[in-house]
Amino acid sequence: MVALVMVLGLHSFGNFSYAAHNEGGTEPATHQDAVAEEPKKFDAKEVILGHVKDAHDWHLFSIGETHATIPLPVIIYNPTRGLSVFSSSQFHHGHEAHDGYRLVNAHYVHEKGLDPAKYADGKVIAVDANDMPTGEEIYDLSITKNITSMIIAAVLLIILMLNVAKAYRVRGAKKAPKGFQSLIEPVIIFMRDEVVKPNIPGKAEKYTPFILTIFFFILINNLLGLLPGSANVTGNIAVTAALAIISFIATMFSTNKHFWGHIFNPPVPMGVKVILAPVELIGVVTKPVSLAIRLFANILAGHIIILSIISLVFIFGSLSKVAGYGFLPITIAFNIVMMMLELLVAFIQAFIFANLTAVFIGQAMEGGHDDHH
Repeated sequence: MVALVMVLGLHSFGNFSYAAHNEGGTEPATHQDAVAEEPKKFDAKEVILGHVKDAHDWHLFSIGETHATIPLPVIIYNPTRGLSVFSSSQFHHGHEAHDGYRLVNAHYVHEKGLDPAKYADGKVIAVDANDMPTGEEIYDLSITKNITSMIIAAVLLIILMLNVAKAYRVRGAKKAPKGFQSLIEPVIIFMRDEVVKPNIPGKAEKYTPFILTIFFFILINNLLGLLPGSANVTGNIAVTAALAIISFIATMFSTNKHFWGHIFNPPVPMGVKVILAPVELIGVVTKPVSLAIRLFANILAGHIIILSIISLVFIFGSLSKVAGYGFLPITIAFNIVMMMLELLVAFIQAFIFANLTAVFIGQAMEGGHDDHH
């Protein structure tokens, strides 16, 4: 993180220095030369949103006009034209159309006079021969940056768990764990004994693999999201909503007649029952919604804070070279503290999501008030 801030800061100050040199040179530049050579002003909002949103390619870093980007597969289904599959590099960072499709960016929206609310930045649309939107309905099934990161996280999770399982098969369960097994075993035991068993009594063995999968998958994605140039997976509402839907489905499959009886026929007087029953039903839906928003908001907020602090180097540097260099150590110190805090949040949010999922499943499996456990 320190290295990333220093690289970004030095690159930024290089641009600002270039502008200052033209301003104070002996030969005054013409208006056309000034327009051509004037570097683009730093837009903190554009940079921050560009880092936290999903994309059709994986941008790692930029040095001047050179962009280190990994192209990803673009898969578009058009009911009229059929299926189109090509590399995102064919879009040339949104400067060109390909096969009748274009990646929308701010420059294209401004050039064509389009409505920014309708044509969002990063969206793929169908265009005609004049590069104008056709309004055709298309289905974007592309392997985006977030999807690629989730695939990597899933592969890492499978590899790590298979290695732990192999260690148990080779060494046996009674021998002291070694290596990575000694790191994962306490976490698994803690989640089983302190999360699953207290909340899902009697069926802990059945639901432990599911709760552990949720915990480790979210944790790995949270940790990967802290790496420079990585994807903001759990800071995307679509991803956390999908995880919440999975949790909701598992909860619904665990319900019984007592659960639904308490929802539609709560043990209260009839006058209150008419009011309470809809409230209880709404509560069933709001639980997964709270899961999705909590994880999304906490992870996204942390990323925005870190990027905002980094952006201050550029902002101060645009005002003065000395101010930019002077603020650089403060930025590094703040970001080190924030990264430590984000590391803690990564574990906490994964635990909260898994713990609340176990709580909701346990509540759905509760028996009647006359049941004795």
